[in-house]
Amino acid sequence: MTMPGYQTYSPPAPPERKGLAVASLVLGVAGLPALMLCGVGLVLGVAGLILGVVAAVRGGGRNIAVMGIVCSVVTLVIGGVAIFFLLSKAAECADAGRYPDESARRLCVEREFPFARHTETP
Repeated sequence: MTMPGYQTYSPPAPPERKGLAVASLVLGVAGLPALMLCGVGLVLGVAGLILGVVAAVRGGGRNIAVMGIVCSVVTLVIGGVAIFFLLSKAAECADAGRYPDESARRLCVEREFPFARHTETP
């Protein structure tokens, strides 16, 4: 029983733990420019997706976790489309019917992938 005018003590609520959600968002956002580094962004996207799902299930920072999941999925979709495009071009250049000899295939690779130049080793 409490006296009139007095309130009972209730301890403050513990702070919301949202470290996993923030990590998911950071990895999802950092994955987009990291796609330019030989697909490192795909690894960051997968890690961000896993952390975002774990954070959303645990309930800590659910809105941030959902944003991290969305950014990670966007990173994975863009990376997947880029890999599909590059592999389809590489398969086209490897077609022996269209490019019967090594020099024709090399010219196709240099035409389709201007950043990959063939250099002779001494």
